[in-house]
Amino acid sequence: MNDIDSTPVPHGDLALQTVAMPKDTNPNGDIFGGWLMSQMDIAGMVTAGEVAGGRVATVAIDAMAFLTPVHVGAVVSCYCDVLEIGRSSIRIIVEVWINSKHDGEPIKVTEGEFVFVAIDDNGRTRAIQR
Repeated sequence: MNDIDSTPVPHGDLALQTVAMPKDTNPNGDIFGGWLMSQMDIAGMVTAGEVAGGRVATVAIDAMAFLTPVHVGAVVSCYCDVLEIGRSSIRIIVEVWINSKHDGEPIKVTEGEFVFVAIDDNGRTRAIQR
């Protein structure tokens, strides 16, 4: 997990943006971490699919740490940065950012390293054409 900078800036390209809704909360009113992970997986899949030129599947997710809770109504933005493209795999860092409820300043919520593999129509690994 990278430390938060004094002037926070997301790394990578915006891949997904959505609004955190009441149905996605825990009993304390904060957004579930699992819901955030799902959004990150979707964002990573979009980016990996573009790189792979087709269907991909998630094969691994590295450790994540949540830095701050996400409130209902927050605009959740997922940024993806491709770290490595292998023969059939793509390694991507996915960062989640929201804007502060109080002053609108960007806040980093979490990041994780996702690994995707390119697959064919039969669900078997295929080489990425570059």
